[in-house]
Amino acid sequence: MADPKERFETIVRKIRDHGHKITPQRLAIVGILAKSDGHPRAEDVYDLVKGDFPTMSLATVYRNILLIKSLGEVLELGFPDGSNRYDGNKPHPHPHVICIRCKKIVDPDLDSMDIMKKEVAEETHFKILSHRLDFFGICSDCMASEKA
Repeated sequence: MADPKERFETIVRKIRDHGHKITPQRLAIVGILAKSDGHPRAEDVYDLVKGDFPTMSLATVYRNILLIKSLGEVLELGFPDGSNRYDGNKPHPHPHVICIRCKKIVDPDLDSMDIMKKEVAEETHFKILSHRLDFFGICSDCMASEKA
C-alpha cells in the first residue's frame, strides 16, 4: 500500500495543476480514496463524507471520482453486475483477488506480473498499454464463518 499522505498530496497537486478548484468536499473525497485499501464504491465514499457535507449529493462524488480517474490517479474496477469499485491508493493496473461472497478485494504483490506482461506482449506482438487480472474465490473470513 502506498503512503496515504503522499497519495493525497499527489492527487491534490494533479487536480490543481490541471486547473481544477480545491474544495473542502473534493479534499474529503481525495482523502478517502488516497487512504483506502478496501476499494470503495462511490456510495461508500458518499456515506463517509455526507456527515461533514450533508448537502453534497452522490452525483458530486461520482463527478469527482471521474475527474480523479481522468487524471490517472484512481483505478476503476468495473464488474459484470454493473458495480464499480475504486482504488486511489494504487492507481496503476495490478491484480486483484475478489471474494465472491463478501466482495472483499485484496491486492496481491506478484513479482511475476512484469514477466507475464512481457510474455503476453512477445507472444501477441501487442504493445501492452494496460491490463486487468482478477482472481475470484472465497476469502478466509467467509470460509471461517461457513465452518462456524
